[in-house]
Amino acid sequence: MSSVTFQKKLSATLLFLALANFLVSQETKKEFDRSPKNIGSVLVFSGTGWYRHPEVAAISGWLARRSPELQMQVDVSETPDDLLKILPKYKVLVFNNNTELTAILDARHQAAVRDWYRKGGGIVALHAALVRQTEWKWFNGLAGCDFDSDSEYLEARIVVDPKAKDHPAVRGHGMSFRYKADWTNHDRTVTGLKGFQVLLRVDESSYDPVRDFFKTRGGKAMGKDHPVAWLHTNDGGRFFYTELGHDVRSLETPFGRQHITEGIRWAAGLKPLPKKKK
Repeated sequence: MSSVTFQKKLSATLLFLALANFLVSQETKKEFDRSPKNIGSVLVFSGTGWYRHPEVAAISGWLARRSPELQMQVDVSETPDDLLKILPKYKVLVFNNNTELTAILDARHQAAVRDWYRKGGGIVALHAALVRQTEWKWFNGLAGCDFDSDSEYLEARIVVDPKAKDHPAVRGHGMSFRYKADWTNHDRTVTGLKGFQVLLRVDESSYDPVRDFFKTRGGKAMGKDHPVAWLHTNDGGRFFYTELGHDVRSLETPFGRQHITEGIRWAAGLKPLPKKKK
């Protein structure tokens, strides 16, 4: 074979491969355009005013990667003024472990969140989002409680509330199951609060509910009634809280993905996703 013929065949082969790669890239093109000109449906806010867990950024990334599963684009911000400028464009605001929000959100930011929520917005609060929020009276009332102490990262027995057994965020795993997370003790239970529906409780007899750090600082377990996930539609919007999400380990499981995905979709007012065939 002459060198000219070989070069022609090589060029044709390279052209074919380039065309094939282009076609594959078009077929596998990302579903969501994350360029600044596009605004999604879910805004994850991860600014913190007090203790900042080292996995906050990782959790924001994990949530952003849920976009295809959620069928909604997820955007991330730590800029308080975004709550003034772009929050009205979103269906759901996810508070990602935002301790002591009053330290970073002034009266304008707080009013913007409250007014947006009252017009039908949905808030999803993860784990430490209910830590040191008593100074923000409206949000503390929306959440129903605040932080007291927590456990180590431990496996515990989780119990589904009978009234919530068909909710898409918890269904399909039986009325009780074992799960690993660090479990938060709140300063009061939300059971019985007007409009609140508890989804999950943790059985404190199945683990040590107060880690050593808090045992020496007056930390208290909650006892037989220890809600770990709940929701309501009070005050015009939709509120969903879960103790999962202090780190990615508690989320990156079949139940964790279902729980967060369906919690966010519920907060957006969307129908649950079709049940996956086993």
